[in-house]
Amino acid sequence: MVPKQNLNRRHFLKGSLATLGLFSIVPRKVLGGSGYTSPSDELTKAVIGVGGMGQGHLRYPGARLLAVCDVDDNHLQQTLQRVSPDVKGYHDFREVLARPDIDIVHIVTPPHWHALMSIAAAEAGKDIWCEKPMTRTIREGQKVVEAMRKYGSIFRINTWFRFNGDFYNFGTTVAPIKKLILSGLLGWPLKVNISETTGFAWKFYWCGKMHLPTESVPPELDYDMWLGPAPFKPYHPHRVHVSFRGYWDYDGGGLGDMGQHYLDPVQYLLDKDDTSPIEIDVDAPQAHPDAVGSWRRISLKYADGCEIVLDGEAKNKNLPYIEGPLGKLYPGFRSDIPDLERKLAEFPDPEPQVTDFAQAVRERRKFALNEENGHRSCTLVNLGKIAVRLGRKLHFDPEKQCFLNDDEANRLIDEPMRAPWHL
Repeated sequence: MVPKQNLNRRHFLKGSLATLGLFSIVPRKVLGGSGYTSPSDELTKAVIGVGGMGQGHLRYPGARLLAVCDVDDNHLQQTLQRVSPDVKGYHDFREVLARPDIDIVHIVTPPHWHALMSIAAAEAGKDIWCEKPMTRTIREGQKVVEAMRKYGSIFRINTWFRFNGDFYNFGTTVAPIKKLILSGLLGWPLKVNISETTGFAWKFYWCGKMHLPTESVPPELDYDMWLGPAPFKPYHPHRVHVSFRGYWDYDGGGLGDMGQHYLDPVQYLLDKDDTSPIEIDVDAPQAHPDAVGSWRRISLKYADGCEIVLDGEAKNKNLPYIEGPLGKLYPGFRSDIPDLERKLAEFPDPEPQVTDFAQAVRERRKFALNEENGHRSCTLVNLGKIAVRLGRKLHFDPEKQCFLNDDEANRLIDEPMRAPWHL
């Protein structure tokens, strides 16, 4: 997976950089005696990728920062000036993984790096906090799931609306919406409309640019390492840092960036954590092979008739958020069901979830949004991206996680990585 090295819980062999040398990893969570971390001790972490998003994750309760890493030396040096003097800086993430005193690795890189780094961190005995989208392709998500099972790492995706925070334009958490669905008062199957009226903002301005001229790589940026597994493309500043989201090689525009925020709670609400849609339909202009553009509508239908509709144009401002054969729910938790509050009080609340990541790490319990259900909600994003790229209806097998009789679509499930990087 990582070129010229074999990472596992106890060994970190020589990587592609000669300066790495030979490291021996014995993660603190598997040590006894000297160096052992008891459940009451403070957890430690590293942040890989300290650009704009990474700056927001340098400090949060439950873990002490020991290391930061970035391929842009400007980002790295600016960050080191903001943190404690005992925090060390690195340009190569593999050097971070070689440190046995780090418990958690927070991955805040562009999505084309998420799978490789998550798997390498698990092999090195770390627990992982990964930014969304979880992975850039469906196959990468499958490999992350396999790695977490194999190495026993605790994994979370950094989107939280299935369990915490006010849900978009509802003035409440997701829990009452989940309770309403479990009650059966809306009936079944359900249709979920995601549009501007529910806080929907796909960031259409995050589109790529065509025919970019070649520019010189700035001296502070290791562009080859920034690209990593992505195909080589001549450098242009619009391809890196914030605007990288506008290129298929690294992300999927606003859908790639924001999609898992909006779709993961819906997957939880519909109880679809272990499956995927069988039909994906799209209304979009013809996609450019490199630069991401916009789209008008994406429909994702499940085998039981449930449907998620992503409304890019937001033409209808009065759509219910959820509609079923027996009732509708609108933003603000408004419904056409009479006396809804009293009726809901008669039903039990949803099952509690493990929503404290430090607790999950210490107790070795799955976090509420983990590699398995996170992979399925990221698959919703990736199915939408593939439909937009191809511009036509697709049929998907949720069990085998592949498209039916569609070689062109299946090639986008497992896109090749640039040598020497591979899954």
